[in-house]
Amino acid sequence: MSLVLNDLYDYGLKIYQDTNKFKFSLDSLLLTEFVEVSKNDHNLLDLCSGNAPLPLILASKTNLHITGIELQPDIYNLALKSIKYNHLESQIKMLNINAKDTNNYFPGNNFDIITCNPPFFKTTPTSLVNDTKEKALARHELTITLEELIIITSKLLKDNGKFYLVHRPERLEEILVLAHKNNLRVKKINFIYTNIEKNAIMVLFKFVKNGNISTKVYNTIINNDIKTYQNIFKNK
Repeated sequence: MSLVLNDLYDYGLKIYQDTNKFKFSLDSLLLTEFVEVSKNDHNLLDLCSGNAPLPLILASKTNLHITGIELQPDIYNLALKSIKYNHLESQIKMLNINAKDTNNYFPGNNFDIITCNPPFFKTTPTSLVNDTKEKALARHELTITLEELIIITSKLLKDNGKFYLVHRPERLEEILVLAHKNNLRVKKINFIYTNIEKNAIMVLFKFVKNGNISTKVYNTIINNDIKTYQNIFKNK
């Protein structure tokens, strides 16, 4: 392991990372900024937490009680080290389990908010999978599928609770079909571009469990000159 302690972008926090195996991505920062926290929100569950960038940032900005779920022991331990370094142990708890087993640890209808930056890619016998185990598990559906993730989320989320997901645009239809089947109504969709003349590189979703049918769609352009991601969705 090549352990380093990095700045967590410009959030005034530090995060432990393994330069050879796993580092947090832009996806996690955008997902964090996309989350809306109200005064009635108390408990947040972060599935597929990685080294916990989202729990760290939201714990530093809110009074939420946050539970992070991370399967891989080495990455889970990075999260624990970062939580301790930033003195956020009272707000963030981590579980070293498979996200699809989370409902064995909590009752249904338990969380106000659930967030997830999941593996993006399906696997088949001919899929090209990263040689590094940690990266392969983080990027490919080797231990949990999109459908399993959405079923678990629907069970654990309170009525009118919010689910925030970041994913790839090419799986948009599949995500919406599975969400609707599991009583998650899409309220916001935000496509992320590096250039408006090119295809979107990712898409962010806000779902509400058993919510009304009403959807707003936004576009956001992220370019190389951006200095901060803080409040990037503030007016949306």
